[in-house]
Amino acid sequence: MDANSDICAAELLEVVPLVMRTIKGEMRSRRAAGLSVPQFRTLLRVNRQPQTSLTEVAEHLGLTTPTTCRMIDDLVARGLVLSQPSTVDRRKIMLSLTGAGRASLEDARQGTLDCLEELLAPLAPDERAAVIQAMRILQRTFAPEPAPVAE
Repeated sequence: MDANSDICAAELLEVVPLVMRTIKGEMRSRRAAGLSVPQFRTLLRVNRQPQTSLTEVAEHLGLTTPTTCRMIDDLVARGLVLSQPSTVDRRKIMLSLTGAGRASLEDARQGTLDCLEELLAPLAPDERAAVIQAMRILQRTFAPEPAPVAE
């Protein structure tokens, strides 16, 4: 590794948490009324991984399965999540978002995008272009490799 790699890694380690704190704070502040942070995080998880299991959500949140089950029951009752037995293993409960669940997340996402646009607006056009280029490089660098297609 050269000195530039060290500086680049140190800058990334310093800046990414600041950006994520802003994004998380905005997303959480824009969640639907009456939706707890763990419930909101559950919607985010189910949105990112459709057909995720109740156990996987519990592990992600660091909660017990019974606690997560009660929380999911509330989200189902509110019409935000669908809970169905797995077609592969009937002991598993698979989760997916309803249209209302997706709309709730989209409202929070759009509000967060609006906030980020305001924060980035004072940058000069060439600075915004540099941020876009950096984000594309980071996406390429950190995105998981697609799984090979079986033949």
